[in-house]
Amino acid sequence: MVTKPEVFIIESLKLEDEANGWQEGEILARMLKLSGKVDTKYYYIRTERELDEIIDLFDESDYRYLHISCHANMRSMATTFDSISYKALGEKMHDVLEGRRVFVSACQMANDTLAAALIKDTGCYSLIGPENKINFDDSAAFWLTFYHLMFKQDERRMKHRDIEYYVRELSSLFREPINYFRRSEKTARGYSRVRKPSLKD
Repeated sequence: MVTKPEVFIIESLKLEDEANGWQEGEILARMLKLSGKVDTKYYYIRTERELDEIIDLFDESDYRYLHISCHANMRSMATTFDSISYKALGEKMHDVLEGRRVFVSACQMANDTLAAALIKDTGCYSLIGPENKINFDDSAAFWLTFYHLMFKQDERRMKHRDIEYYVRELSSLFREPINYFRRSEKTARGYSRVRKPSLKD
């Protein structure tokens, strides 16, 4: 499958977050367009049903990079009004991830459960996101910097060595552990976790 090196952003937050203007995904979309990624797509949703419809749009877009900005924990992600288990999310996205990468701005969402659901047997290249709870400002700053540096390096593709380098460097700079899971045919589970730097003082 031939994909386009563009970013497709899906965001969903609590009502109080909306009221406070904490829409990190919308800020990220504007900054990506400012830096030259003018075809970046951004969708704000509130329900699981809307998510299903937007996943179809993502599939049709042929965009290579999916960015999800939401609240989450070790077991599930949340839209404004619904909770979706990672198993259910994996089932929704199983047939739309071939040749694509997934990035998540959500506390604890980039974990083994989601990696297994999204990467194994789907053709998905990778999953990247924070390991722990992370503040809105730290998350926004991390992703703005990550995308800026990655696309400055090569606007046509993201290479593993560049992703690994910037994830490690920015994890150290922001003092936030970022998990990077990548597809691997050498492991029974179908993916491997790239080693992170130690953030201990």
